[in-house]
Amino acid sequence: MSAAAVKPQFREPKPAEKIFNRAFGFLVGLGFGLKHNYLLEVRGRKSGKVYATPVNVLDVEGKRYLVAPRGRTQWVRNAEAMGEITLKKGRFRQTFRLRPIPDVEKPPLLKLYLERFAATVQRYFPVRAGSPQDAFRELPPNYPVFELLSG
Repeated sequence: MSAAAVKPQFREPKPAEKIFNRAFGFLVGLGFGLKHNYLLEVRGRKSGKVYATPVNVLDVEGKRYLVAPRGRTQWVRNAEAMGEITLKKGRFRQTFRLRPIPDVEKPPLLKLYLERFAATVQRYFPVRAGSPQDAFRELPPNYPVFELLSG
């Protein structure tokens, strides 16, 4: 089986990270946070319940992307099943369809994502921020990336 055919694993957050994510998500939902911070809302693929988690949105040349630095998280699996997510920040709320990015297109996006958000995501990457793009060549199967398409 090729590396590209292997589904990336999920890196479970530690208890302290879960508490932080819940608190930070609450604040982002109220409208606090940096320009790239949003609360991602997605309906559960089995329960139908709406789940929320804070995310960093990567803006590149007029396009917006979501990267899952922890791998195939629950939000990724739910988003794949539902085909859409909602981003919320304060009173702003917008629903997007998702276009999965093929592995061959991911290295420059992963490099940009890590460089922009290294302070919060470096621990999830085996390469350092600032590494050459070639260092990201083997990473794509482990990092789901989606382009956000307006509703």
